[in-house]
Amino acid sequence: MDQRPPDHITAAPSLAAKPPIVTLDGVSKAYANGTVALRDVNLSIGRAQFVSLLGPSGCGKSTLLRLIAGLGDLTGGRIDWPGSAKASDGTPKRDLGFVFQEPTLMPWANVFDNVYLPLKLGRLSRKQARPRIMDALAMVGLEKFERSYPRELSGGMKMRVSIARALITRPSVLLMDEPFAALDEITRFRLNDDLLRLWAGRDWTVIFVTHSVYESVYLSNRIVVMGARPGRITADLAIDAPYPRSEAFRMIPAYNEYCRMVSAELHATMGEASPE
Repeated sequence: MDQRPPDHITAAPSLAAKPPIVTLDGVSKAYANGTVALRDVNLSIGRAQFVSLLGPSGCGKSTLLRLIAGLGDLTGGRIDWPGSAKASDGTPKRDLGFVFQEPTLMPWANVFDNVYLPLKLGRLSRKQARPRIMDALAMVGLEKFERSYPRELSGGMKMRVSIARALITRPSVLLMDEPFAALDEITRFRLNDDLLRLWAGRDWTVIFVTHSVYESVYLSNRIVVMGARPGRITADLAIDAPYPRSEAFRMIPAYNEYCRMVSAELHATMGEASPE
């Protein structure tokens, strides 16, 4: 791995050249009480990118992610899915998986049935679904816990179940809303590594919400920095460090320099001393 720190951070041509999987054009969101959560957000995300939405609490990161997922109405602008199939009403079919901040597991169902839920809603029988469920559990290292219940799992294991459930439909885009924020640092680092392992070599896109500079630099090949309400994009940064990344990446000068530069961008938009 190249240990030289970067001279600058820009939107790299290699990232910009990726075919867009979703584009946002002038996206705005205001609530009935007058709060303007987002204003004039323009963004194009390419296939197979790992994009982090980084910003202070309340800047609209989660709101933007939910709008991308179709979980809410736009006040202004549009979100397009170039090349996606269309539903009967002409709207694009979003091929998505969503991982929320909390695992949101059904406490009365075991791990197998929690992961089975999306396929069950799609009317796939348990027998037909079983190979896919076990494959998803194997991907997150929980193949031996199919009969366990959420109350028997640690916080990190619950989040792994949530990720497996999001992946069970084999989506082309995985949306993740600060999934590791409530976990201890060791578990968080381990799940960061697991997530990169899952993403590597697959033609799918990850859009990852975080307020951590260090997590965003470690995971991403692109960081979109958002400013405080009304939410807007203040910087679009490429992280050119190669994959695979491991704990050793956190120890090299390039990682520290990326963190310093991204922190400076975040500091500029926050107007505060602390980046997180």
